[in-house]
Amino acid sequence: MDYKTSGVDIEAGREFVSEIKQAVEGTHTSNVIEGIGGFGGLFRIPIDRFKKPVLVSGTDGVGTKLELAQSKNFHFEVGIDLVAMCMNDIITSGAKPLFFLDYIATGKLDKKQLLRVVQGISYGCGENNCSLLGGETAEMPGMYDEGEYDIAGFAVGVVEKEKLIDGSSIEVGDVLLGLQSNGIHSNGFSLVHIIIEQERLKLNQKLSGTNETLAEALLTPTRIYVKPILKLLKKIEIRGMSHITGGGLPGNVPRMLPVNTSDGFVPSAEIMKNSWPELPVFSLLRKISRLPDEELYPVFNMGIGFVICVAETAEKKAKKILEEEGQSVYRIGQIVSGNKTEVCWR
Repeated sequence: MDYKTSGVDIEAGREFVSEIKQAVEGTHTSNVIEGIGGFGGLFRIPIDRFKKPVLVSGTDGVGTKLELAQSKNFHFEVGIDLVAMCMNDIITSGAKPLFFLDYIATGKLDKKQLLRVVQGISYGCGENNCSLLGGETAEMPGMYDEGEYDIAGFAVGVVEKEKLIDGSSIEVGDVLLGLQSNGIHSNGFSLVHIIIEQERLKLNQKLSGTNETLAEALLTPTRIYVKPILKLLKKIEIRGMSHITGGGLPGNVPRMLPVNTSDGFVPSAEIMKNSWPELPVFSLLRKISRLPDEELYPVFNMGIGFVICVAETAEKKAKKILEEEGQSVYRIGQIVSGNKTEVCWR
């Protein structure tokens, strides 16, 4: 009897670390002090560029999207998803991502499979000038089936204290701009699985109005909004931002609104439902499930992956900058005075 017999292969783990080294170190910026292999990743805070730096951190996973992704061998794509879910969170505070860490738990180490996951994570980090600083791969037989894994990510960014975006400058009349999602992203898949099973949807069927199969549309990696938002921050004042994740628009937009205001102002977000086009994947889910908006909007992003709040005078310039960065942008609503901090529809 030995450790390998119990299901944990230490030597395979060492080989895996060696194989991912190139993908990981390819993301390293000049602020990384040493490569992978130590007990802790070392990163130099760029204090020469900040008077009062504030670190912003976030952690997330990919949820039950992993079940579908693993069945279709979309491992690289969920690596990107993991990065997106964390980075889209910390950019809402105006923070530039510095470094990222991952955690992978699996029943039995499949080096080929998990290498693709790490390569996806590395790709997402590299595209946003963020260092993949380290991580952990845990082989846990009995907890997960062979070929099954779960992943979590951790991102840290930095922002100048006086430039921290917390919604405190939001005013009545400010405009809400919605940046289009590229699909379901990584939320709502527990409901998607039920719809697929109950309605016996074929994952290889073509999605109407597209050249994609249903599986490809569902597994499109979450869009990362870091680059266009950082570009926008250099040009205009952004008063609030919201990443549309679990809870959809009604659950996430209120999170960027100020709770306590000195003058008693209670901001609400008035959103116009038909102000952006519905993506084909949502049209299909709506039609097949026959669920009302009251059920769909708190679960899915419904085509809007990120929301920013700007003064009405800055709307035109903000749209121009974002569109130049390849984003589809829609005026989806405005800030009004209400009785409580919420999303109201019209």
